[in-house]
Amino acid sequence: MAISKEFLDHVTEMLEVFGPVEVKRMFGGAGIFRDNLMFILIVEETLYFKVDENNAPDFDAENLEPFTYDTKKGERTIHGLRLAPERCLEDPHEMAEWATKAFDAALKADAAKPSSKRKRIPGA
Repeated sequence: MAISKEFLDHVTEMLEVFGPVEVKRMFGGAGIFRDNLMFILIVEETLYFKVDENNAPDFDAENLEPFTYDTKKGERTIHGLRLAPERCLEDPHEMAEWATKAFDAALKADAAKPSSKRKRIPGA
C-alpha cells in the first residue's frame, strides 16, 4: 500500500512545531529526515519513531510495538523503530515532543558510528 500525498502532507504539518524536515519516499514507504538523519519511518500510513535506551521507556509505558515486516524467511523485527502514539497525528506539540526524542536517538546512533559512516552534516 502506497502512502498518500495527503497523509505525508498531514505528517509534515504536524511536524512544523518540531522544525523543518525532509520527506524521502523509499521502498513503498517514506522516511522523515533532519540533518540527513532519518528519525521517522512511515509504512502503510503508519508512523514509527527511532528508539534508543533513553526514549524506549516512553514506548514501553504505552505498549507501542517495534516495527516488523515479513521476509521470505519469516517476520523480522527492528527494535530501533517503534510505533508512534496515534495522538502524534492529532497534536503538533505531542508530535514535536516525540519527534525530538526520536531525533536525539538518531543523533546518538549516528555519533556512535565511525566518522566515515556518519550521515549528519557537520555544523548542521
